[in-house]
Amino acid sequence: MSERTLTILHIEDDQVDRMVIERVIKRLNITNNILHAANGEEALELLKRSQTSGAPESIPNVILLDINMPKMNGLEFLKELRAEPHFRHISVFVVTTSSDDADRKEAYQYNVAGYIIKPVDISQFESTFQILANYWKICEWP
Repeated sequence: MSERTLTILHIEDDQVDRMVIERVIKRLNITNNILHAANGEEALELLKRSQTSGAPESIPNVILLDINMPKMNGLEFLKELRAEPHFRHISVFVVTTSSDDADRKEAYQYNVAGYIIKPVDISQFESTFQILANYWKICEWP
């Protein structure tokens, strides 16, 4: 990865899950630039503001997306995201408690990079994110 900071948009409505993921990301020293949104609507607004701001570092390289959220769930968000030419290239990893095959299939129809079921065990969660961190380090971001 180049010297540019990796920007992650974490879309999660559960405060505890948000804190757990943020702690794991910080512990693994993945990035210092994490944006948050509580649902799909809020995330789309954030993305649109980042596009109009003209600051390329404010557009995320990676989105961590929950499925089950109020207002606009993760699958609805993916549909909107992939319909927007400026945001189609963003890598999306679904990080959810939903093990429903229909959710997984629909997410992959929207070209997600991965579908991760949130483990209950924090050490398993940390090892999963270590794999992601290694992957992100070798990627060249647009």
